[in-house]
Amino acid sequence: MSIISETVSERPLPVSFREAFFYWLKLGFISFGGPAGQISMMHQELVEKRRWISEHRFLHALNYTMVLPGPEAQQLATYIGWLMHGVWGGIAAGALFVLPSLFILCALTWIYLAFGDVPAVAGILYGIKPAVTAIVAVAAHRIGSRALRNNVLRAIALLAFVAIFAADVPFPLIVGAAGLIGYLGSRIAPDSFKAGGHHAAAHKSYGPALIDDDTPIPDHMRFKWPRLLLFACTGLLIWGAMIAALAASYGWTGTLTQMSWFFTKAALLTFGGAYAVLPYVYQGGVEQYAWLTGTQMIDGLALGETTPGPLIMVVAFVGFVGGWTKEIFGPELLPWAGMAGAAIATLFTFLPSFLLIFLGGPSVEATRHDMKFTAPLTGITAAVVGVIVNLACFFAYHVLWPQGLDGAFDWLSCLIGASAFIALFRFKVGIVSVIAACAVIGLVHSLVLL
Repeated sequence: MSIISETVSERPLPVSFREAFFYWLKLGFISFGGPAGQISMMHQELVEKRRWISEHRFLHALNYTMVLPGPEAQQLATYIGWLMHGVWGGIAAGALFVLPSLFILCALTWIYLAFGDVPAVAGILYGIKPAVTAIVAVAAHRIGSRALRNNVLRAIALLAFVAIFAADVPFPLIVGAAGLIGYLGSRIAPDSFKAGGHHAAAHKSYGPALIDDDTPIPDHMRFKWPRLLLFACTGLLIWGAMIAALAASYGWTGTLTQMSWFFTKAALLTFGGAYAVLPYVYQGGVEQYAWLTGTQMIDGLALGETTPGPLIMVVAFVGFVGGWTKEIFGPELLPWAGMAGAAIATLFTFLPSFLLIFLGGPSVEATRHDMKFTAPLTGITAAVVGVIVNLACFFAYHVLWPQGLDGAFDWLSCLIGASAFIALFRFKVGIVSVIAACAVIGLVHSLVLL
């Protein structure tokens, strides 16, 4: 016991860029489970095991990324990479979080489009879809158990769920209301909105961290107007140059140009991470542009859950299917068209995420102990839990009643989903193992029906 106490009382040695680079690369290949699983994985590795960052600093960064539009897990990795090694550290962390899943998802989408009618492939997808629903449900519990620390925050989550499920209130309005409640709550009941909870207890449990609560802010974290203007101009220049090049090559109404504009809006106008952005992508990709069908969209979600990286990488699936369906390079080059669509969707979805971290990070670090700033973020985090529960209901409906409420109830999907939930929640079975087992069940089911 004394040896353990002595070990955790020592601050970790400085981490080189090379060591951090290989950790982010490894994370890109093993980060299964959607935002909840990825955030939990980073917390376990970076806060508890390696102690690169303290519990309080980790949760403060998480609260900020929760309020941003875009994928919170990828933004959290970018933020921590930026804290450790500046801009290049943030770029490396954020890019490596995404690139492995982009290549893997492109390969799986090609197989899906080329051989999706094969009964074996359809059976595998049939088994995976209920598992996806169970994963989202468990994710809601995991985030909720960390974020909903008292009845006030639980009430905010419940109100957010009712608002989006029953009243169809737009998510930005829910974010604004939750932030306002948090701001007012910081004045009325500040103890209910303390960000990061009792971080002193966490400090005692995990030991001192490399980036601790009292670590002085280095130069690259300080707010400077020239630096802010430089980042803003650089980001806008990259975005504008890419849009202009696509418009010049394919016209404004070209598929790739429209994808660049649509996924820019998806990145900037939707809040709450992957689970909240999916309905917007569904509406645009299926109903507005007809890049894919509703069934393909659900299949894409299933594929997204089977690959590492953020769940929002389903945009790469949408882009791949859209480029393939529209035959943007002709019928002979469908795979290349798909990869081009996937690359455009990914680039324009994640570019704003990097920019928002580099622009807002210094201000966030300067307000770590300011309740006026942290309390609204805490309220918004609670609201996001309600939105995730709503998404679990959305998935369950489409999986259990594939032909709608007028159609038959799918009892086998219900059994698969319930078993997956019990395995994940009760027995803590790994997500990859659960997905693999459900895929085998679906495959056996398809072979029995032949």
